[in-house]
Amino acid sequence: MKNATLRQLKVFETVARLLSFSRAAEELHLTQPAVSTQVKKLEEHAGNALFEQFGKKIYLTPAGGELLQISRAIIQQFEAAENAMAQFKGVSGGKLNVGVISAGDYFFPHLLVEFASRHEGVTLNFTVHNREGLLSHIADNLTDLAIMVRPPEGLETVNQPFAPHPYVIVAAPEHPLVGSKRISKATLMREPFVVREKGSDTWNSMEEGLGGDLGSIRIAMEIKSTETIKQAVIAGMGVSFLSAHTISQELKTGSLRVLDVQGFPVMLNWYVVHLKKKRLPPVAQAFKGFLLSDGAALIQRIVPFQPAA
Repeated sequence: MKNATLRQLKVFETVARLLSFSRAAEELHLTQPAVSTQVKKLEEHAGNALFEQFGKKIYLTPAGGELLQISRAIIQQFEAAENAMAQFKGVSGGKLNVGVISAGDYFFPHLLVEFASRHEGVTLNFTVHNREGLLSHIADNLTDLAIMVRPPEGLETVNQPFAPHPYVIVAAPEHPLVGSKRISKATLMREPFVVREKGSDTWNSMEEGLGGDLGSIRIAMEIKSTETIKQAVIAGMGVSFLSAHTISQELKTGSLRVLDVQGFPVMLNWYVVHLKKKRLPPVAQAFKGFLLSDGAALIQRIVPFQPAA
């Protein structure tokens, strides 16, 4: 293993985490053949096969499972060294590693651009995940800061709210409930719903918003993509519970309408989260401060939402 490289270990770790060469290539911005080549070279150095394939799925071999734990430890040590050196750089010239749940990608790039404009030379590493993926990144120390709706349970983290996060019920413009005032939940429960997958932040927020009424919901479709859900609602397949921050453009164009339902909008919060023992580099500390001081106002400007009176 003495000739193995850090690059090979990082490529291997990504493939092992995703159990997919194609998805690893996408995350690493490499071609799939390049990823396969790096893994093959590492296998040659290790003298063992690291993956095995059954049908269309790949799995870690016992040797691969053992090397994965060692690889992560090595990668984290290099990152610790990088972060330690970043302490001497200050904010400018630092590298910001931040992950966000999918609802945040409608406004988060704008926040990053605003932050970078205030701190010349900052390098941005921004990734988007579902809740499960983001929790995994936090637990594995693969991100400095995480932006999410519900802080993780079972992890020792620092969780600070920095902006309100409203959830609403949306429908197609021609839906018969559009224009109705103070719609009861009993009336709403008679409508077919297009929903995010169970376990997602949106599903968990819907559980909170609908409370005991959730058991009465009529699920027409369960979809993992917010964009696809919006298109399904526009097509008339049902109503949906969505983050108000994901529908700004559709409200402007009139392709979606917010229903006036009793108890809505459900007001939650955006949180900035990091491991309690995480030694944040100066650029991450500065970005956290930026979110706490300016995040709410900037989000309202980027994806404006004003609840009905």
